[in-house]
Amino acid sequence: MHYLHYLQYVAPIGIGLLYALVMSLVGEAHRLRLNAVMVAGAGAAYLSGGGLGGWEFAFATLATYVAYRALDSWTFVGVGWLLHTAWDVVHHLKGNPIVPFAHGSSLGCAICDPVIALWCLRGGPSMREFLRGGRRLAPGEPAA
Repeated sequence: MHYLHYLQYVAPIGIGLLYALVMSLVGEAHRLRLNAVMVAGAGAAYLSGGGLGGWEFAFATLATYVAYRALDSWTFVGVGWLLHTAWDVVHHLKGNPIVPFAHGSSLGCAICDPVIALWCLRGGPSMREFLRGGRRLAPGEPAA
């Protein structure tokens, strides 16, 4: 029965990897902007009942700014997911869970989000690029 206890820590890692896999299948022309929109949505996830009052609006404002900057920057997408990770930890310790009926959901989100952030900070490579161990080249960056 102990494996169910560990599953709450392992499953979010798998979800983060699955997110990166599915997003890597999105065409390069749309992948960055779609991920910026996902960061914006994550930034507003606790607004309807996170339990931290006005701080929920302050975080949503910060997340909106980061998501706007993320429209043109994988670095800002990664930063957005790391900010959301920190907010998940705060909610796990002091606020309400992201999924009201799942007590550990904010902790799971805090485990999942850094996995996504790492993929984003590598430039959101396609799965082919990722498996080759490479990273996406910035526009105009010469190949090594």
